[in-house]
This record gives sequence, C-alpha cells and structure tokens, in this order.
Amino acid sequence: MQLHFCGTRGSTPAPGPDFVRYGGHTSCVAVAHDGRAPSLLLDAGTGARQVWRLLDGRAFDGVVLLSHLHWDHTHGLPFFRAGDHPAARVDLYLPAQGGDAEALLARGMSPPSFPIRPSQLRGRWRFHNLDEGTHALGGFEVVAREIPHKGGRTFGYRVSDSSGSIAYLSDHHPMSLGPGPDGLGDRHAAARTLAHGVDLLIHEAQYTIEEYPQRADFGHTTADYAVALARECGAAALALFHHDPARTDDEVDAVLARARSLAGGDTEVTAAAEGTTVLVGGRGGNRTRS
Repeated sequence: MQLHFCGTRGSTPAPGPDFVRYGGHTSCVAVAHDGRAPSLLLDAGTGARQVWRLLDGRAFDGVVLLSHLHWDHTHGLPFFRAGDHPAARVDLYLPAQGGDAEALLARGMSPPSFPIRPSQLRGRWRFHNLDEGTHALGGFEVVAREIPHKGGRTFGYRVSDSSGSIAYLSDHHPMSLGPGPDGLGDRHAAARTLAHGVDLLIHEAQYTIEEYPQRADFGHTTADYAVALARECGAAALALFHHDPARTDDEVDAVLARARSLAGGDTEVTAAAEGTTVLVGGRGGNRTRS
C-alpha cells in the first residue's frame, strides 16, 4: 500500500516560508495499491489539488472518502482537477447524518457561497451516505467507526489490503468522552478498534500539551494522546497529522521531538509532511520517501 500525503494542515491552509517542510495544504491523503495510481482519497481539503500531479494529468477513477464535512476537509473538491474532469469517475462517501448526501455537501458548496454545487462537477460523480461498518471502497477494505468531534458526524477509518493496514483519525476529540486514564482523553472503543495493530496510525496532533488547557473544548487533541493511543493499541508507527495552521515547521519539529521521547522506541513516530510517500507494510515495514 502506498500513501501520498497531499495535505497535512488543519483548520485553514498555511502559506508562507515558515510552512514549507510540512506543507500548507489542508487534509488529503491519497491511497494506492503498490505501483498503481491512487484509487482512494481520505478527505478532500485543499491538498486534493496535488492529486493531479500524482496522476500525471490523468482523470481520477476511484473513491473520495470524507471523514466529516468541515471546510478544511471539503474545500479542495471544486479545485480537484483530476476529479473535475470530463473523464473522471468519482464515488464520494460521507458519514450518514440524515438527508441526501449531495444536498448535505452542497450546504458549503453552492450559490451564493460558491458558483456551482457538487453535482455540477465535470465527469461522473455519485454521492453516497456511509454508515458504520466494513465496506469495500476503492479496492480496499475500509472499516468506518464514529469518533467524537464537534460540529457534525465524524468517522475514523481503518484501511487495509493484502500488504498492510492504516488507521486515519484526522479530527478527534476524545476529551468529550472523559479525561481517560491520564487526562489526555478517553481511549474509547472506536479509536482502539481502528488503531489496533495497524502498520501506521495517522492521527491528529493539532495542539501541544501546554495549549490544551485553554483549547480542550475546541474539538481536537494533542500529540501526547496520539502517542498514548498508538502505544496501547500496538500500532507499529504513528504519523502526526492535522498540524495547527499557526504551527511553523520548527515548532512541528519540537512537537515531533516530544512525541518521539514519549514513544520511547515502542512506536516509530513521524510528522506527516506534504509531498511525501509512505510505503506501508510488506517485508520492509513502513518506508517514507519524498
């Protein structure tokens, strides 16, 4: 399995010279079987613009899987050239929460807020509600579980094929279920099910432990929680994700250094960086390349 980090920021894009190494685009991870074109996108923030490069200008044929409907996970859709293409074939899935899927998505993408609505994207687009459970999507087995996050139903995903497995919890507010054993947030059943024994856990790390007392009710969590979850669930590796838009590259380095010290060698820890590819599973384990 190959993962292409196309966007790793949370909340808003972060342009400028202080945000080069980890990137400024918002959440989007392209997933491919080894040696093939990506057939599954996890979220469609502004990082979805980068998929055109991965496909060498070809149209996208596959699944867009949204974790939830916040802007930083959907605003890349109308600028997703590989999907807004006459030859594109796209099935978009979002967490079921009442109502038609396209109509729900159009609440943030239609006049007067935007010139077109989702159904007006070029190519063949189909819009689906997704319930919890195990699904075959984009050539992968996908387990969907609801996880706590403010402002609409949110799913975490476990994606696997014959070569490996990943868990994707891009926006996660475990504190809403209680402080857990250490005040970082509850290690609840859905999170543990998704992360158990995966080759790579991609988990949000928007806030530092010092910031969290003032921001604990904002709907996100810390790198400290991500490390604790990864260790307790036996994840082989952890990629910190959904970096705060004000967090400079040097400050992400500091978050990463603390996370690695907390992991203590039990779990390999990296910080997700836009433009990198991770080879998941197989005999060589996880390998990252630019």
